[in-house]
Amino acid sequence: MKPLSDCRLYGIVDLGYVKPSDAVAMTVALVEGGVDILQLRAKGHSTETVAALGELIHAVTHPAGIPLVINDHPLAARKVGSEGVHVGQDDEAVAKARAIVGDGCFVGKSTHSPEQAAAAQAEGADYIGFGPLYATGTKPDYTPIGLHHIAEVHAAVTLPIFCIGGVNSQRLDEIIAAGARRVVVVSAFLLAQDVRREIRTLKERLTA
Repeated sequence: MKPLSDCRLYGIVDLGYVKPSDAVAMTVALVEGGVDILQLRAKGHSTETVAALGELIHAVTHPAGIPLVINDHPLAARKVGSEGVHVGQDDEAVAKARAIVGDGCFVGKSTHSPEQAAAAQAEGADYIGFGPLYATGTKPDYTPIGLHHIAEVHAAVTLPIFCIGGVNSQRLDEIIAAGARRVVVVSAFLLAQDVRREIRTLKERLTA
């Protein structure tokens, strides 16, 4: 299994963009394209539905050595046996999520400011998502935070930091120039005409 510290490109199978019936095929494309870590995000779906789909997705990611993260549903993560679980600012605390999933599962947390990033590290998170950098259709209610805090957060927080929110190939250079080392890509992959090629092209530039 790829260590979290070696993961730089984070993909998400988001049921806001992908039909549940297409989720496994999309997972195959994301894994074959070269994502380092993959999340299942299923807002509005039951724990049972998330767990059932998560098990199908895990059957693809696990043999490939790609960590699977379940968003928002620690109970589903425990049932699936996923490598990670992700919580938001309004979800379970890191300690509570870890108590559900066990020590063998890492816990990530969404953060939207340097203060929240530092608090997530103090709380015991294993990695953080930092954003949204730009306005995004995935989370239209969130105000974009821009790029100016990226270097500050990397100087203050020792955890892996995945910058998220409107990341695509057109914006990648300025995101990296602002200090990002890891990124999350959602719609730019999920809506691409050729998912595998889009991932390979972006990852080459990210890891150059």
